Amino acid sequence: MATPGQPGVVPTGTGGGVPAQGQAGSPQGRFGPPPGEIAAAPTGATSTATTPPAGVTPPPAPPAARWRGALERLRRAKRTAPGRLRLSLAVLLVLVLGFGALTGWQVTGRTQAADQVLTHSQPLSQNAAEIYRSLADADTTAAAGFLLAGNEPREVRERYQSDLTTAAQLLTQAAAQSTGSPGAQSLISQLNQQLPVYSGLVETARANDRLGLPLGAAYLRYASDLMQKQVLPLAKQLSDAELQRLDRDYTAAQTTPWAAYLLGLLTLLVLLWFQVMLRRRTNRVLNPGLVGATAAVLASLLWLLAGASAADSALADSRQHGATPLKALNTARTATLQARTAENLDLVARGSTDAYANQWNDNVKADTGALATAAQLAPPGAAASIHAAQDQLGVWTHRHDGAVRDNTAGDYQGAVNSTVGNGDSSSQPAFEATDRDLAKAAEVERAAFASAAGTGRDATGTVAWAAGLLALLAAAGLLRGIGQRLAEYR
Repeated sequence: MATPGQPGVVPTGTGGGVPAQGQAGSPQGRFGPPPGEIAAAPTGATSTATTPPAGVTPPPAPPAARWRGALERLRRAKRTAPGRLRLSLAVLLVLVLGFGALTGWQVTGRTQAADQVLTHSQPLSQNAAEIYRSLADADTTAAAGFLLAGNEPREVRERYQSDLTTAAQLLTQAAAQSTGSPGAQSLISQLNQQLPVYSGLVETARANDRLGLPLGAAYLRYASDLMQKQVLPLAKQLSDAELQRLDRDYTAAQTTPWAAYLLGLLTLLVLLWFQVMLRRRTNRVLNPGLVGATAAVLASLLWLLAGASAADSALADSRQHGATPLKALNTARTATLQARTAENLDLVARGSTDAYANQWNDNVKADTGALATAAQLAPPGAAASIHAAQDQLGVWTHRHDGAVRDNTAGDYQGAVNSTVGNGDSSSQPAFEATDRDLAKAAEVERAAFASAAGTGRDATGTVAWAAGLLALLAAAGLLRGIGQRLAEYR
């Protein structure tokens, strides 16, 4: 029978054996000796460190030696419970603060892209469409004024001049807002060069017509040919370029923040794992600081998920009920104007060509299809105006057929009156009503876009600063929770 003092024998008391160091029942567990207990140093150990002479500065250690020293200190820290706690604290702080920083960065990028959609790319694409519409309307109005000759109303002349002024102003705005796009700048420059040429040809046509010279009609057809074959295609390219920019900004604004989601989930799982391990080693159910840190990370992750989801929904709504219907409506409006131009120029040509009659048929067919698409995509507030425009297009087409019959029968003046006059049988009021109804629908769709896009931008406005604040709160919880555990070893 062994006696106390024999090697390898552990004395026992009335309470049974004392658990050996490191066993599951030990209060130290993986995190070292109980508080207040200090491991004894090996006997006979001597220090081998040497102290340099007074006044002599030792040479700096090389980088490799410094790295080896840091790794050695890290290995030594992992052998003690306080060291392991400090390392755990460092890792958790990096995860928590990194999650907050990454969330703020990704959300800020999304918010800026959504702001670009709302305040830059969509208005710019709409301005490009308005440039196209103003130029097409100027061509239509110039032809109408030419047909009326000396009876041209003042408002027709003013509308033509207003169209050119509007186009010039919008081109100036587009040039200022497209400094980062060389392609758009080139198109704007070419449009600015062509506008004076076109207006000069129109003025020459008007001057010859006032003199009664048939050369005026040739100049007007040449001006319209320049508009249809050079100016409007350039405006169409500009509009397409701005629509592509709008699509890119929409894509950036709706990018899923996968990196933030994954890092947040990883941080949450590591926090839960650490608390479970700490509970097993200390037999303590809850650590208020760590619970608070976990709650802060969870709140930040849910806030991010809710904000991104709300933003995606609002931006999708702005696209479905704003940007996309506006694109279809702009197509319908330009088709309407081009049909009107072809109708007027067919009378200016006086039967010398059937090209304008064919253009009328093609444009009316395109306008009918574009209006059907616009009506299908339109939000409720714009649908009524588009349906009214469809009805007016039917009236216009019917009256146009009557003018064609008059012209075919040799009644040219009657055909002119049925096209640009203000009588009940003229197509002019029907054309104006069609254009007016489409303009009303466009206003509704622009308002729908601005409202939904603004909501999409603002949905993530609070996420960035909330993520930063919650990350700091989580870090404070970690410092408190693990700091309390470290204090037990002092």
